[in-house]
Amino acid sequence: MNLADMLSYADIHDLSRIATTYECECNGHSKNELIQSILSTVGRRDVFQNQVDALTIQDIRFLNSLLFDPRGAFSLEELIARVQQSKFDTDASEDGGGNPRETITRFKQRGWLFNGHSQQTRYLFHVPADLKRRFIAALGTQLASMVQPAEEPEAYRDEQKLIVEDIWHFLHYLKENETLLTAENAMYKRSLLQILDRLGVGEEPVGKTAWRFGYGRMFRDYPNRFSFIYDYCYFQDLITEHHQVLALTEKGQARLGEGQREDPDQVYRFWLKLYRGPIPNLISLVHWVKQLAGAWITADSLRTALEPLIRPFYYDTAGSIMDQRILQMMMHLGLIRVGEDERLGRVLQVTKLGSRLIEGTYVPDEERIVIPFDKR
Repeated sequence: MNLADMLSYADIHDLSRIATTYECECNGHSKNELIQSILSTVGRRDVFQNQVDALTIQDIRFLNSLLFDPRGAFSLEELIARVQQSKFDTDASEDGGGNPRETITRFKQRGWLFNGHSQQTRYLFHVPADLKRRFIAALGTQLASMVQPAEEPEAYRDEQKLIVEDIWHFLHYLKENETLLTAENAMYKRSLLQILDRLGVGEEPVGKTAWRFGYGRMFRDYPNRFSFIYDYCYFQDLITEHHQVLALTEKGQARLGEGQREDPDQVYRFWLKLYRGPIPNLISLVHWVKQLAGAWITADSLRTALEPLIRPFYYDTAGSIMDQRILQMMMHLGLIRVGEDERLGRVLQVTKLGSRLIEGTYVPDEERIVIPFDKR
């Protein structure tokens, strides 16, 4: 529903509080006058923009968590969790913004959140659909002003469909080779090197590092892209780890027998499920990349624009999450193409495949894959 519809269902006390927030001058005892005055005031571009400009970074993060969620309703517990996720340890103490319920109350008083009007939805909260579109446009304008355009580079990396082919190569290797596992279910280095050598995108084995956890079952043992490929095959029941042997399942064998490649949509959906643990607002971040990088832009400016929205994850800073966990993986998934400009450094652009997948895919929060963190 749009704002006008939600206002018509609101009681006069809620309408009066919204009217007071916007300093509307009208008969406070007339529901119709309150609604018309609120709509007229909120509809003014300068009033709406002033409200958006006055938001704290925590309010922006909370709002951002709602904008690209196609669901129409949120429970109080879910909203409280999202407000809490919007407060980072790196935030200045003066930007505290009170407790989560106070934040939700402020959003209600601005007419940005409404309780449902039916018996089934009265304890759920809704964001007016037309305000969602205006928020995306307003925040998009803010972010776009921070992004630096670039010319198309002479050469660039475009890995569309490569990850699908490399999943196929990995499965073929397992069909042709007995692959033993260590006691910790990791492949021996010889097997790993043989597999990496078959893949279309080269990676080096993981060196001895202080930590690697959070981005998949085998992230500690394998390089970023192959770790993702391995986990995709494992969770799709294409491979099995049994008695310290890695082998194809019946489903994996059938996939090869049918000559069937993986669906890029499913591979992208799996990435969202796997990476949303350490990056809870991943879906909104990829939507902003899509919106801001329709034409070539610099990676540095995109990072500057989106870093404040990214919560650090243990030793991963917001910047390294943006570079290594989001943009690099988006390139591997074929969502963006990446090049180098002599003057501007790294530049990128969303691909047609990326635009289609990002626009057409939503993964509910309850579908995220939770990986226990092994911090050895």
